[in-house]
Amino acid sequence: MDKKVIALLSGLGAASIWGGMYVVSKVVLEVIPPFALLTLRLALGFLSLAAVIWLRKPNAPLTRKQILQCFLVGVVGYGISLGFQFTGTKLSSASNGALITSATPAFVLAFAFILLREKITGRQILALAISTIGVLAVIDPRTAQLSPSLFSGNLLLFFAGLTWALYSVLVRKVSGNIDLLASSAVMLLGGIPSSAILGFREISAYGTGEITVGIIGGILFLGVISTAIAMFLWNYAFKELPATIASLTFFAQPIVGTLLGWLFLGETVTPLFLFGGVLIGVGILISTRKYGG
Repeated sequence: MDKKVIALLSGLGAASIWGGMYVVSKVVLEVIPPFALLTLRLALGFLSLAAVIWLRKPNAPLTRKQILQCFLVGVVGYGISLGFQFTGTKLSSASNGALITSATPAFVLAFAFILLREKITGRQILALAISTIGVLAVIDPRTAQLSPSLFSGNLLLFFAGLTWALYSVLVRKVSGNIDLLASSAVMLLGGIPSSAILGFREISAYGTGEITVGIIGGILFLGVISTAIAMFLWNYAFKELPATIASLTFFAQPIVGTLLGWLFLGETVTPLFLFGGVLIGVGILISTRKYGG
């Protein structure tokens, strides 16, 4: 299979896993505080990738400069961006989070031009516009809450989308010819210091609920599948594809999340959702029909 197709499927796979993560997170977060859970996710993700690195044939090790660069990229993505997302969702609402962070591919377009000098073509703008209209139909902006009391949360969610876009573009910038598995593992380490501090404060203040076998299974899913595997797939997509194309796979997340919410939580799937899903697919097809536009 063509490497570009694999990369596109990798991005869609990562976004789909994150879309399904909502159902599991909803259960686990009732027992473990958010930043404590994030710390567990990052630690398990790192250990999973480290185990694979240890078991396979050794590749050229990262230099100190590359390790530092990857660690700092991880600080942006997992320390800052996910921190904004957790806090912003807590101070705002999940529907606002879905709406505001849907701007992430547009931010990627800007950062890719500034940092990577990727050419912005009419095809890319058209694909982004169609996909954005589609995702707005999927998440339905009418569910957003615009109360002034939620302004600080909405602002943090805005910065969550902005910094995740920056992280994604930086992945493409630093991953170049280095080992992606090793660099992805180091990036996960970048998010642990800040999340561990906040997670310790949460547990000290609120403690945890009952840790059952189901909760342990949920933690393993979030750490191994949603973090180690999904983050690696996302990084692979941005390494192999132009950032402006890879970013559109982000829109698979609300589709999968809504479908799983319908399947397991009894949430409603509307004709508007189906229409939006078609538009997202059309946008991705337009963007990938001819690389470079």
